[in-house]
Amino acid sequence: MATRFYSLLAALTLGATLPLYAQNELSNFTATGRGGVATTFATDYQAIGINPANLGRVGGAKVAFTIGEVGAGLGSQSLTRQQLRKFVYNTGDQLSAADKQELARAFTSDNALNFNADATSFGLAVQLPIVGGIAISNHVRTAGHVGLNKDGAEIVFLGQDAPIYASAAAGNVPLVTEALAGTEIQFSLLNEFNVAWGTRLINLPLFQLSGGVGYRYIQGIGIIDVRVQPGNLQAFSSMSPLFNINYGDLTTNPNFNLRTGGGLNPVGEGHGVDLGLAAEAGKALRLGVAITDIGHMTWEGNLLTANDQKLKRLKSNGVESYNFIKEAAEIFASGTDSLFQYQTGQNRRADLPTKLRAGAGLRISEYFETGLDVTLPLNKVAGNLTSPFVGVGIDYKPVHWLRLSSGLSGGAGYGVSLPLGFTIATSIYEAGISTRDVVGLVASENPYLSTAFGFLRFKIGKVQ
Repeated sequence: MATRFYSLLAALTLGATLPLYAQNELSNFTATGRGGVATTFATDYQAIGINPANLGRVGGAKVAFTIGEVGAGLGSQSLTRQQLRKFVYNTGDQLSAADKQELARAFTSDNALNFNADATSFGLAVQLPIVGGIAISNHVRTAGHVGLNKDGAEIVFLGQDAPIYASAAAGNVPLVTEALAGTEIQFSLLNEFNVAWGTRLINLPLFQLSGGVGYRYIQGIGIIDVRVQPGNLQAFSSMSPLFNINYGDLTTNPNFNLRTGGGLNPVGEGHGVDLGLAAEAGKALRLGVAITDIGHMTWEGNLLTANDQKLKRLKSNGVESYNFIKEAAEIFASGTDSLFQYQTGQNRRADLPTKLRAGAGLRISEYFETGLDVTLPLNKVAGNLTSPFVGVGIDYKPVHWLRLSSGLSGGAGYGVSLPLGFTIATSIYEAGISTRDVVGLVASENPYLSTAFGFLRFKIGKVQ
């Protein structure tokens, strides 16, 4: 089963057979229906990566498990819905000259594309007397961000015919940090094995405080991290053979740690830690705070780095199809027709996308609960939020077996969103489908295509 989900995420990433793209709780279909508001809502294994202290809360299931929860989304603040849909459903289509000119203009934006996709192949949580709650899961997640200045967008889509090369041909060759200032291309694909524990620290009639910690071992399947500011270029890539990138003559360099093969062969590994606290005052008020993804990755396989240099002219005509991620990787992460003169390396350390999450929830009754979440990125690395996230979420049960979720959220590069979720919820079984933004599914401007679903979530017993 895990292999199936790895293959699914590979397809999501490459735009091959199921090309959808989509924040790390997206595989949590109940949180997606609230627009990602989850710090006080998430329980059992769904608390992994969000707030492990929730594993020590009163009222959760004694045993909870799932097989397969998936979520994905793709948004843009500069493309139209019709353009965005082509990057999802028409990845094999070639770009005409007119398409290239139009996309070069549309991609001149700080948030031309933001995407992530998550899959939980399995999750299990159990509550043990005295010990507290323990949860394990396997989680695959990919995230990306594309922001280009005018020259960067023209180079990506027009290649060697980009206007900036005309002035460079006259002898005025700018530095990369001069020509591409403001450009960001970031992508990561990680395979995680998680374990988390939460327990009650204070247990009084009208106040409970829980603490939790989570640990994850991470296999790095691929990363591209290119950030250009005036006088400062940070650029490196380490991509699994899964991406089939042509490294040309670099493969003969003894300093190049070449990795070959197929599947999700890792090219890096790392370790991450989550820390959290959760409080309950009376029967209604819930508070939560957590720091997630504390740690780092060490990237080794197919590693390339670049420093500031004269702008290099492409030999190609740039991106030729709607399979954007694959073709952009050739421009920004390869050793053949790359925009940079890369240097080979043996390893590189990179911080995980650390975030601070804080939330407050109000449980009015067993049929109605609302909450507020704020998530702040604590560093600027590939896979992290591009800006703070703020959301308000609501869960409502019109009948005992149906839960409706909605709210309002904004930030993280996606603009204002109106989420919606439907969950069939009995005492032992849950299944549902949701979207981060109903309006974004149909709006022509600022489109956001997202969905999450799960049909095999089970809960047994209840912690008193």
